[in-house]
Amino acid sequence: MAAKPSGPQGDRPRRLRASPQSAPPQSAPPQSASPQSASPESAPPESGSSESLEGPRTEPSLSLDRIVAAAVELLDTRGVDGLKMRQLADRLGAGAMSLYWHVENKEMVFDLALDSVLAYRGPPQKAESRDWRGEVFHMLEDWRASMLRHPWSASLLPRRALGPNILSRLELLSNTLSRAGVADADLNVAIWSLWNYVIGATVTRASFVLSDEDRSVAQQRLTGLGEHYPTIERSRLLLDDDWDGAFRKGLDFLLDGLAPRS
Repeated sequence: MAAKPSGPQGDRPRRLRASPQSAPPQSAPPQSASPQSASPESAPPESGSSESLEGPRTEPSLSLDRIVAAAVELLDTRGVDGLKMRQLADRLGAGAMSLYWHVENKEMVFDLALDSVLAYRGPPQKAESRDWRGEVFHMLEDWRASMLRHPWSASLLPRRALGPNILSRLELLSNTLSRAGVADADLNVAIWSLWNYVIGATVTRASFVLSDEDRSVAQQRLTGLGEHYPTIERSRLLLDDDWDGAFRKGLDFLLDGLAPRS
């Protein structure tokens, strides 16, 4: 898929093509094609040469996959604000305008990069599983893990168009809950509740970075204020850093509420 850039024709980057030699005046005899008279510039490329009839290659060949992969790398290292088309082109060793033969604009790059990191490759199932909770757990833990590997994705997801990978996740999740007995009237509420839980848990984990010493100092201060905050002081809230365990247990609480009632 190669989307040509929008805008005036004159703004489009031109493909590199070899220009034919200027034609000699009508009165001049045709030039000899002998090897002795050919200049190095006009000599045809040797067999196996990297040059083609379109002329010498001045930049690596581009593809949509290469652009998306480079965009993900740039987002991982510099964040959302660090993605600039010129920097992306530099990373690819290409001219900035050449990107627009493959993507329409930077917004499309954001959409493609986001969708690429949220692809779900669940375990193959030979038969329809009856363990709907296990399926949901796997889907949502994988979703959270994918966003933690690419922390920018959690903040970007609510603002972008949903691509085929995330839509496939939502369809699979919806289908699993529906098969488990969640009524159609409750399905959207269930999906958005789980969506909000996963996004919130991911953003909190990615941004809440404290050292053991920081947590210990904060808990000591809380202990000194125990008469005002007795419950969270007793549970030692600020020392709890079992993020994965808390995610699973919280998800259990949510799924308990979604389980069909007999």
